[in-house]
Amino acid sequence: MKTLAKLLLLIVSFPLLSKAQLLQKKEAYTRADTLRGALTPLRTCYDINYYHLDVKFDIDQKFISGNVLFKFTATQDFTKLQFDLYENLKIEKVVYKGKELPFTREFNAVFVTFPKAVKSGAKDEFTVFYSGNPTIAKHAPWDGGVVYTTDSLKRPWVATACQGAGASIWWPTKDHQADEVDSMLISISVPKGLKDISNGRLRKTTELKDGYTKFDWFVSYPINNYDVAANIANYDHIGDSYDGEDGKLTLDYWVLSYNVEKAKKHFGEDVKPMLKAFEYWFGPYPFYRDGYKLVETPHLGMEHQSAVAYGNKYKKGYLGMDMAGTGTGLQWDYIIVHESGHEWFGNNITTKDIADMWVHEGFTNYSEALFTESRWGKQAGLEYIHGLRTGISNDGPIIGPYNVNKEGSGDMYPKGANLLGMIRTIINDDEKWRGILRGLNKTFGKKTTTSDEVIKYINEQAGMDLTPVFDQYLKHGALPILELAEFRGKLYCRWIAEEQKFNMPVRVKVKDGEYKVIKPTRKLSAVNIDGATKDNIEVDTFNFYIGVLKE
Repeated sequence: MKTLAKLLLLIVSFPLLSKAQLLQKKEAYTRADTLRGALTPLRTCYDINYYHLDVKFDIDQKFISGNVLFKFTATQDFTKLQFDLYENLKIEKVVYKGKELPFTREFNAVFVTFPKAVKSGAKDEFTVFYSGNPTIAKHAPWDGGVVYTTDSLKRPWVATACQGAGASIWWPTKDHQADEVDSMLISISVPKGLKDISNGRLRKTTELKDGYTKFDWFVSYPINNYDVAANIANYDHIGDSYDGEDGKLTLDYWVLSYNVEKAKKHFGEDVKPMLKAFEYWFGPYPFYRDGYKLVETPHLGMEHQSAVAYGNKYKKGYLGMDMAGTGTGLQWDYIIVHESGHEWFGNNITTKDIADMWVHEGFTNYSEALFTESRWGKQAGLEYIHGLRTGISNDGPIIGPYNVNKEGSGDMYPKGANLLGMIRTIINDDEKWRGILRGLNKTFGKKTTTSDEVIKYINEQAGMDLTPVFDQYLKHGALPILELAEFRGKLYCRWIAEEQKFNMPVRVKVKDGEYKVIKPTRKLSAVNIDGATKDNIEVDTFNFYIGVLKE
């Protein structure tokens, strides 16, 4: 029954572990994949500085129309650049200095030609006018697009969710994670009586003559494209604040009108403890100027920067389930904690290529354990990490192929969390580990980075080369196995691993003794522990996610 329960939990929880719709395996990559995923000269020639997204939602027709202002700095001389917009949406025109520019389309890529060279270092701008029926998300957030539904009172309820599919599924943008815009104005026009809640701070509300209301939201920090969101409904507002590391942080909860009292109680139980735990471990909430918001959505949830999408139905756990099977997972709301954890890993620290998405998801899955530890003690946090192993399939590399907009195995969530738990155990200094997590956010916050840069930083701060450990768990699917064998009364050990330089230290003990650290490699070496035999040696498989083979 326990095995069956674990299997059922894995089946039910798998959609979250494959949150972005790209996690399905793909053997061949096309020209369209390269256009979407590669940093070609037509993309690197300009650095995006500012967007003004101005779009109207005709909910009855499921139709959008509007324009996007691109402000950029040229990084080299160029006459042609690429931006992105799904081909089912029509580009009306591209305007530059009052005149229309010629453009061509190839799949979801758009190529614009300028009348003369834009010189390196120049600050310039153009505006894209567009319209159409955007892709309807059939099962957001796992497939991207716009959700059109109604609340229980049959009032319109609309939301965007587009991680993986990309923001260009509903608005024109330079759709690559490597170049985050520095700031952004989001103007969403909706039928009168509805409200739009987007990222950042509400600057202005304007009643338009055509029966629409425009909401202007300003994002004052860098933001990745897929975080930009529109949430449209009959929302009511709940205001609160939190005294955090960088001062008073505003807390704004936007919920359906009939859920106000429920939300006050439910959000009140988890939001402030979550912020306290994450500020302790990761440093100050990254977006104080823009505040922290939870926005009730018709889909399960998404890490939309400063406007976290919430759809967990006011339940504890993951829709009432404990993801780790330890019991503590039913003491808090999974979506509040997980999606808010992304404010540090994913939103503050963003990877240049989606292939490195484990930095977003592995650290955020690990943040759940740190939150658990902050409430119920270190052992509870360790048990949570251990419990997540039921969701690991070891089916392939966690790091995906670069330059084709494809991430690796969904194991990036639970296996990534277990990897980080092992790194903490190896470092064996909790204050140093906390300093590393805070240092990552300080060093790489508000910018884009790579796996290699993150691992290099951890190595430098830990004072040890952990690259072979990261490489084994991130670049190979199979679990490393610690082989223990006796020869002429002596116990020997070695790692069986795909990573050629794998040399992870591991804790072992003679039964009823104290744990000691041994440092196996892929070459056979003696286990220098008095009295150790293959029958009485015990390996710390609670803290180390490994296989053990005794010969």
